[in-house]
Order: sequence, then structure tokens, then C-alpha cells
Amino acid sequence: MGVCCDLFVPLQAMRQKRILVVDDEQDLCEILLYNLRAAGFEAEAAYSGEEAMDREPLRYDLLILDVMMPGMSGFELAERLKADETTAHIPIIFLTAKDTEDDTLRGFGFGADDYVTKPFSVREVVARVKAVLRRPTPRSVEGRLQGKNPSGEGSLISYEGLILDFGKKTTTVDGESVSLTKTEFELLGLLLKHRGQVFSRQQIFDAVWPEDVVVSDRTVDVNVTRLRKKIGRYGNFVVSRQGYGYLFEV
Repeated sequence: MGVCCDLFVPLQAMRQKRILVVDDEQDLCEILLYNLRAAGFEAEAAYSGEEAMDREPLRYDLLILDVMMPGMSGFELAERLKADETTAHIPIIFLTAKDTEDDTLRGFGFGADDYVTKPFSVREVVARVKAVLRRPTPRSVEGRLQGKNPSGEGSLISYEGLILDFGKKTTTVDGESVSLTKTEFELLGLLLKHRGQVFSRQQIFDAVWPEDVVVSDRTVDVNVTRLRKKIGRYGNFVVSRQGYGYLFEV
């Protein structure tokens, strides 16, 4: 089943969020549901991508998707959700036994907010769910990066044809709208606002990820790689300094 069965997770007081677990392994779903509910979430399961679509994904605050399922795969389900503007905002965490870099990049390419490989600890999954749901809202990100009242006034950051609008939460590349995840948007905003300044991976962690999430250096690298691809020719300006970190170099 590919899971460490540490079933007990302390109940923590937190605002109720609805989680949908989508996996064809019923035993795994039951373990995840038990722990998510113990952590204070409302959690339900669907045993296929098709069933998940029938459950109206818009009702949920976060989806946990297995990648390898009969019929509609987790990647296919994520692609369908992200292509629909009414569900594109719903965070997604992939659970999968596929852990190659290409698979990870493909998952993030479908708009995943996190990617957990099997076998995994249920505690880790619950912690990552909390981390994704606690990520700063666009208003708090704007305030942190812009140092302005989040009214939308003066909220543009740009370099040539690369424009981030913190008021509308949009990204434009040479006149074309580009869809970025929250993490990508915040990462690009950080580097673009402080052009020429090198940020270590730890500094990027502190600025972009919430305090209670634990991620590896590779997580930053994967997000930078994905961001570079999405912003076209401007990806060449996102430069690494070996042993130091990343910067937007002009």
C-alpha cells in the first residue's frame, strides 16, 4: 500500500476545511481519512477520477490525488480541473509511487501544490495538507513583497514585457497571460522585485513557503525549473549562483 501506518495524529484546533482523497486503494483512503479527520478536517474519499468529478470538486478546499488509477489518472484529473477557471484555484497534492524528476516536474506542471511519493508517513501528508492550506493569501503576499496597502494601487512589478499584477494576481509575458501557481507567483514576485539580489534557498523558503512546512532544496529547484519554462524568454533571467541561490539578473 506504500504507507507508514502511524495512525495517531493529535487533534488540533483549526478552521474546518474539506479534503477529498482520490485513490483506488480503499485501505489507504481509510487511513488518510482517519488522520485527516483527527487533525480537524472534513475528509471524504473518491475511488476514481470519474467519481471525483461526480462529487463536484468545487465543494472542496484541497484534493489529494493518486497518480496511477484505472480510467482517469490523477494527472488527467488535475489537468481537467486546472483547465476550468471555476476549479483552477483548488490546491492539489499528488500521491504517487513515481518519483523520477520528470514525473515530479510533470506533476507540478499540472499545477500541483505539493508532490508526495510512496511510501510516505501519514503524519507527513497531514503536515503538508496543513502547510498548503496555510499558505499566505494573495493579499498577505502582496503586502510582504510590495510593502504597500493591498488595494491594488501601485501593485505592478515588471521587467520589459514581464508583468506581475498583485492587485489582479495575474502574470503577463509579452502581452500573453500566463497561469502561475501561488508558489510560482510569489517566487517570481520575490526575485523580480529585488532584481540583482541573490536569495539563498533558505531565504526563499522563508519568503514563499509557510513556517510550518518542511521542504528540501530540490523543492525550490523544481519550482524554479517550472517557473522558467512558464515565463518563456524571461526564464533566462532567473539565474542560479552555485552554492548561494537564485536571482533575477538583468
